[in-house]
Amino acid sequence: MTVKTTLSFTDRHHRFLTDKVGEGVFASQSAAVAAALEQMIRDEEERAIALDAMAEEIRARMRTPHSEYVDPEGAFTAARARIGVARQG
Repeated sequence: MTVKTTLSFTDRHHRFLTDKVGEGVFASQSAAVAAALEQMIRDEEERAIALDAMAEEIRARMRTPHSEYVDPEGAFTAARARIGVARQG
């Protein structure tokens, strides 16, 4: 279903839309706006997926017994050594 609506744009946005339609990137200004909205929808969906994944990772880490924690000093010893060598070279 298509809904007709009225939108207002700044001069800059209007020029951009007009240029993109003139270049053949979009068939119309409406098509350009629709493409932008579709991208925003995809971005929000991807953001929600990423946030859900991070939340699940945090929950999983919170369930990790303290005895399984990694010592932060030991975890980065090799990396610190490589950085030190690189800085000397």
